[in-house]
Amino acid sequence: MSDFDNRAKTWDTQQKLDRVKSIAACMRDNVDFSDVQIALEYGCGTGLLSFELSDDLPRVVLADSSPGMLEVAKTKIAETGAAHFHTELLDLTTTPPAEQSYDLIYTLLTLHHIPDTQPILGAFHEMLNSGGTLVIVDLDAEDGSFHGPHIDVHHGFDRNAIKQMLLEVGFNRVNITNCYQLTRECRNYSLFLASAEK
Repeated sequence: MSDFDNRAKTWDTQQKLDRVKSIAACMRDNVDFSDVQIALEYGCGTGLLSFELSDDLPRVVLADSSPGMLEVAKTKIAETGAAHFHTELLDLTTTPPAEQSYDLIYTLLTLHHIPDTQPILGAFHEMLNSGGTLVIVDLDAEDGSFHGPHIDVHHGFDRNAIKQMLLEVGFNRVNITNCYQLTRECRNYSLFLASAEK
């Protein structure tokens, strides 16, 4: 059982709920949802961000590689009657993109956990419909203190590097903006929002 499976039942803290409210507002300010018929949240966890965007999106697939997180998401779907939400166990680092295509793919604080960044961006590009949008919300480059030395992850991302990777896999109209200031153990970490079109 992964660490995320173990933490799933206590994942939805008030701090995370407050965070996704601000991030959802940032997405609304920077992304046009009007033509979105189906969206994918990759690395959804318990679906906190998608539930915050529930009224904005007509159909959402909540995808994660953690069965424990998805079980909590399924319970929340049943409790809230969110019939337009569906869950999928998915790890794009080991499984090819599904045949289903999307108008919008979004991911929150997931990319820095994926060792090889460019292939996952290529998978997102492949899974989007023509004219579709990818939204990445993640950490700006930091000194490694966000997770600490015991977890092997990217220490955030340089914005120019992310932009270049998105362009190289075929995206266009890449825009990167400030999104949120996250506080952990009395330290502040900035999150960016990157949007790109296929």
